[in-house]
Amino acid sequence: HGLNAAPAFVVCKRRDSTGSWWAGHVGAGWTKGAYLQVTDAFSALSGFWNNTAPDSNVVTLGSYPTEGSTSATYVAYCFAPVEGYSSFGTWEGNSDANGPFVFTGHRPAFILLKGIDHNHYWAMHDDARDPVNTGDKQYLWANDSGQEYNGFDVDLLANGFKLRNSNGNCN
Repeated sequence: HGLNAAPAFVVCKRRDSTGSWWAGHVGAGWTKGAYLQVTDAFSALSGFWNNTAPDSNVVTLGSYPTEGSTSATYVAYCFAPVEGYSSFGTWEGNSDANGPFVFTGHRPAFILLKGIDHNHYWAMHDDARDPVNTGDKQYLWANDSGQEYNGFDVDLLANGFKLRNSNGNCN
């Protein structure tokens, strides 16, 4: 993959046939995976990553994505943490409008949120459409072809983000 570090988040898809986008995250563990286009929770499928965590050189694909073909071609987007630029982690929701603070070490410009153990949307937030923390943020669902939605309060701070809602999708 050429990152010179182990990826913390990977999204992969077979290019030479129709099929799903599948994702892996260090917080869910590499014995689990999730599909990017649906709301399903991360599930234990050795076929996603062959129960093997990525290392600083290789992401191991399991048998599931090959769909019986050993000559398939793929595209994989691999992301590793870079201090002051990108961060990957988990938190435990509290179901309170005064949600948890998530430390990233920098001000995030883009956040992708997904519940690991529940069926929830992949929520995308950015600072380009809502640069000021005023509540009622605009967001997109990665697994939905619909329009922007409003009403998801998340504050983007100098060293992380703070959830300001009791929405079960991420809190």
